[in-house]
Amino acid sequence: MPDPDRLLQTIHRATQACRNAPGRRGRVIDLHDAVDVLVAGDLHGNLANFRWLLERADLRAFPRRHLVLQELIHGESRYPAGGEKSHQLVDLAAALKCQYPWRVHVLLGNHELAQWTERRIGKADQDLNALFRQGVESAYGDRAAEIYAAYKQFFAALPLVVRTPNRVLISHSLPSARRLPQFDPTRLEADENEERDLVPGGAIHALVWGRDTAPATAAEFLQRMNADLLLTGHIACERGFQVPNDRQMILDSLGAPAAFGLFPTDRPLTHQELVGCVGVL
Repeated sequence: MPDPDRLLQTIHRATQACRNAPGRRGRVIDLHDAVDVLVAGDLHGNLANFRWLLERADLRAFPRRHLVLQELIHGESRYPAGGEKSHQLVDLAAALKCQYPWRVHVLLGNHELAQWTERRIGKADQDLNALFRQGVESAYGDRAAEIYAAYKQFFAALPLVVRTPNRVLISHSLPSARRLPQFDPTRLEADENEERDLVPGGAIHALVWGRDTAPATAAEFLQRMNADLLLTGHIACERGFQVPNDRQMILDSLGAPAAFGLFPTDRPLTHQELVGCVGVL
């Protein structure tokens, strides 16, 4: 495990870099200097796929490439003493954010929102929030409380949306048709989030929890967000990706096959061209 003092410094620096990202308004980032973007789907603690994505992104060789990651936490790997290990991926992502502060973006997903706000999220009758915290305790012992608090501050600073110059919107998900009438995009650009944004029915909660892939829902959401095409995660995909409608592509980087999207941002793209930019592990 990393030295706790060094890790805390890294997480705090990464948190500040999130808040200071160029082009950020509230939790929305508009990219201006990118030539292309590599977008990953959900990772849920998969360190091997994360390393593979880093190799594919090759950020050192491509200085105007951006990398977008999402859904880092709540994985399957466990400590013998209790708890799960996905905090290790948060550590690596924070270090990468410090190395490339303006070109690496970690999007807030529904699992990070649940951990940050302490709203229970479960799977197979297990409390995933509790398992995450137990994993931090197994790894860091009497320093666990400090590190866990730093993780929550990091989650609280994560952006929700990255929008490219060629009008591709990248978010963890999108509001359902039931939530869209009340969805207020300006709440995503607020400097401070209110409790009403974070609970069911709120703008942030609706954005990261929705699973509606109907063509009309995607089209209306994109119109409200001033974009033409949509890249999301949140939904498991047998092939690593799905194309649920003519405006959207879903990426899943968790298992095998795992998918990513690597697309240019310096020219207009059709939906067919965006789908053609998918790569699979």
